[in-house]
Amino acid sequence: MKETQQWTSKIGFVLAAAGAAVGLGAIWKFPYVAGNGGGGAFFLVFLLLTLFIGMPLLLAEFVIGRSTQKEAVTAYKVLVPNSKLYPWIGRMGVVTCFSVLSFYSVVGGWILLYLYYSVTGSFWNGVVDYGQLFAETISNPVSAIGAQFVFMLCTIFVVSKGVEKGIEKASKYMMPLLFVLFIAIIIRALTLDGAMAGVEFFLKPDFSKLTADTILYAMGQSFFSLTVGASVMVTYSSYLKKEEHLAKSATSIVSLTV
Repeated sequence: MKETQQWTSKIGFVLAAAGAAVGLGAIWKFPYVAGNGGGGAFFLVFLLLTLFIGMPLLLAEFVIGRSTQKEAVTAYKVLVPNSKLYPWIGRMGVVTCFSVLSFYSVVGGWILLYLYYSVTGSFWNGVVDYGQLFAETISNPVSAIGAQFVFMLCTIFVVSKGVEKGIEKASKYMMPLLFVLFIAIIIRALTLDGAMAGVEFFLKPDFSKLTADTILYAMGQSFFSLTVGASVMVTYSSYLKKEEHLAKSATSIVSLTV
């Protein structure tokens, strides 16, 4: 992406940043861990850590990116010209992104396969064994690796289009769809047997379960959910206009994430 490019709208940037922040862990892991870690007590700790530690770090990355107008590694070089240490913050963030991509691309491939199953009617015959279907999906190297390859091609295509025509445009379509899917999942989950017991398990506070480990996990989940420390927000904010209100953008992203 050329450094002369910019986000064309605040909503485009916020949706793209929220897209980088909202992870699958928020769907399939966070509720379970929160329930085991104290329910509402864990969520309260997560919320406080997000507001008082995560959000300031997010805002700091915005400031670094917009003020330098550079991607992460170069941004830290510009920020501290005589330091050999600071650029490694950006480099480690890049390595982190590649590490995350290594497993997200696999899951992205699974999603494409399940989309194919849905379109072809595999889910609607009423007799499908979902556990067996998943086992067959991940154990077939041809379909699993092939789907991962297609997912990577789609990702490369979007990124190659740049900020405005690629990431921003895709986010404006895909993020609202994601929130619709979230709402659909919530509604469906609440109609299942024992749904209220699950809600109580997730939200009922039990401060006796709060330990140093659960607090550290809440902090890690906060950082991961906001994508701080991974160089993404520094790079994204480098394409912001100078008049963009960073605090409002950070608040919007935190609100969408939480």
